[in-house]
Amino acid sequence: MSHPDVLVVGGGIGGLGVAFSLTRQGQTVRLLESAPAFGEVGAGIQLAPNCTRILDDYGLLDEAKSLGVVPDAMVMRDAVDGSELTRLDLRHLEERYGCPYLVIHRSDLHGLLLRACERAGVELINDATVTSYENTDGGARVTLASGETYEAGLVIAADGLHSAARKLLVDDRPVSSAYVAYRGTVPAEQPRVRSVDLSEVVVYVGPRCHFVHYGLRGGEMLNQVAVFESPKALAGQDDWGTPDELDAAFAGTCDFVRDGLPFMWRDKWWRMFDRDPVMTWVHGRIALLGDSAHPPLQYIAQGAIMAIEDGWVLGEHVARNRAEDGTVDWTAALAAYEAVRPEHCRRVLTTSRKWGELWHLDGLAREQRNALLRARDTYDYSFTDWLYGPTALTPDQEPEMFTPIPLDSADVGEPVPARGTA
Repeated sequence: MSHPDVLVVGGGIGGLGVAFSLTRQGQTVRLLESAPAFGEVGAGIQLAPNCTRILDDYGLLDEAKSLGVVPDAMVMRDAVDGSELTRLDLRHLEERYGCPYLVIHRSDLHGLLLRACERAGVELINDATVTSYENTDGGARVTLASGETYEAGLVIAADGLHSAARKLLVDDRPVSSAYVAYRGTVPAEQPRVRSVDLSEVVVYVGPRCHFVHYGLRGGEMLNQVAVFESPKALAGQDDWGTPDELDAAFAGTCDFVRDGLPFMWRDKWWRMFDRDPVMTWVHGRIALLGDSAHPPLQYIAQGAIMAIEDGWVLGEHVARNRAEDGTVDWTAALAAYEAVRPEHCRRVLTTSRKWGELWHLDGLAREQRNALLRARDTYDYSFTDWLYGPTALTPDQEPEMFTPIPLDSADVGEPVPARGTA
């Protein structure tokens, strides 16, 4: 393969997803990964029906289900008193949207996509760090740190939060949320795991913090995530998100949450950044995909899903713009991709920020949020239909957004003082 049809930069979930998608459409694909070996760092990941629907189309859903857990419910609890606020019946949700809600280890999802690419004939190259992108007369070219160059008819930059290609389109920087995430997994034989229902995805929402847990690998382990706002980050210090801040952030939470903290990995933490939405993703024959285009905060669990959706949508538009001789009208395919994906992802990015704010309220606002959540009907899908339905291929297919409910519409009686105040 001297010059492939497509060059994908980045071997994460988004890069592998689009490489597989385009190979299915008859394109020759070369993928460049900077690391010496393919792999994914982290623990659990949630895949909503808008993602499992695509995995099903790819013929990969059964394998994904065999590696993960299909939970029965998603439950939201108050992190301070442990009380249940609201829940989603995920089995009923599957009936509504036609595909399951699945939780899986991030490395298992990555491995599944890697094997699919290998079977499909994607050329996979490691130790290939791309430092620059440029358009050519017939496509685009990338230059590696080694000085080596690669060319193709189309270059897809799936190179993450710190994308080198994004600079061609916008001069911006990642935005710090001042929140940090700790992760950890607990083997099933531990007493803590035996005390929880592994068929539930549970989030405890608290003042300036939250805690998530759910089962992984068929119930072999419990995945935990602890997220909190860092006072050191707010103060502008460089050393922020440290383990002492983790313990302090959850000091006022219920026993169950605090008892989970010793199981978190304390030598690694993830500072939470996103970027402001941008509506231009295409520069000639160079296209952004995944976190290079739309890195979100994690609150509605759509980061990897959006990347997988990007690849599927681009593949569908390649199919629509491919001539009988196999040649693709890349200008038309990229225009169709850019006409629909940036607006959807803008909605996800902005909603993720707002959802995070809602999770972390204190005082009266917390009481109002809790009252509204408790009043919600389990089978009310007005806040998920815009997200979990079929992925739009054209702007007219993008569903209407939900209507927010004002916090001050809740009746909570007498105001409750904020934690730590008189």
